Amino acid sequence: MPETTEESAGTARDMRDRVVIVTGAGKGLGRAYALDLAARGANVVVNNRWTDRGQPSSAEAVAAEIRAAGGRAAASLVPAEDPEAGEALVAQAMTEFGRLDAVVSNAGVPETLRLHRQTREGFRKIFDINFFGAFDLVRAAWPALSASGSGRIVVSASSAGLHGGDGMAAYASSKAALIGLVRGLAVEGAARGLKINAIAPYALTAMTETFVAPDVAVRMDPAAVAPLVSWLVSDACDVTGQTLVSGGCLMRAARTVEGPPVRLETGQIGAAVGIALTAEPREPYDDAHQAFAAFMDGRRTLDPTRSLVQSD
Repeated sequence: MPETTEESAGTARDMRDRVVIVTGAGKGLGRAYALDLAARGANVVVNNRWTDRGQPSSAEAVAAEIRAAGGRAAASLVPAEDPEAGEALVAQAMTEFGRLDAVVSNAGVPETLRLHRQTREGFRKIFDINFFGAFDLVRAAWPALSASGSGRIVVSASSAGLHGGDGMAAYASSKAALIGLVRGLAVEGAARGLKINAIAPYALTAMTETFVAPDVAVRMDPAAVAPLVSWLVSDACDVTGQTLVSGGCLMRAARTVEGPPVRLETGQIGAAVGIALTAEPREPYDDAHQAFAAFMDGRRTLDPTRSLVQSD
């Protein structure tokens, strides 16, 4: 038996002839994803809106770069927030390459604006791009990905969606909503062989360069995140519903967990809250139904007056 390598183990070789849509792929992380996918044999629809009509399209430039290296790529200039963008991208993939196996929803915009300066229209605009741009693409691609037999979806979340940040209510909310979408669709897609995951990337891009210290920036090449994304959209990927934080050739998993229930006693609410915030063990759940069943089980309820586990 030949020695097992990364290619033979199910990454680079498995990408050959797979068709992947990547939005926000004209620069930064999206460009790194598109180039890495193409280098592994994938056919890529490179999407990025054309903002400066006086300059060549960045999507066309990346597609040309892929073709010059011997790969196959098509450029799309439709804005990701356009409600028809998802349908247009799927149609282009089918026309150009005859199938669709995966989508990487990377297009997004940042915003730092405290709530007293925020408008409803501005808040909605962030959601239109960051959340609904991804939702419209996923919804449009769902039938083709179901037919693929190994459909894969990656959406670009953020540590802001996990933890929040000063002046980041709109941005954090849009990214947290994506994590919720991933969790819901992971359950729904299981019967179709679909796997969907979120990635919270750390990288030096035009969006982050003003916030990253120089000594950290040297380790934050967008290309360091790309191999993880390529694996997540390959048929070797065997995880779903996860949020993976990655940057600088590092990765960790972010999980939503719940501790054991604490009994609410009159006059002991504050004590109960304090215990609940630190109680162990903290456990993840596959879905909301499982979490509810564990909550109502009643065999591991903490007493706020004694902090002891009560059992039947």
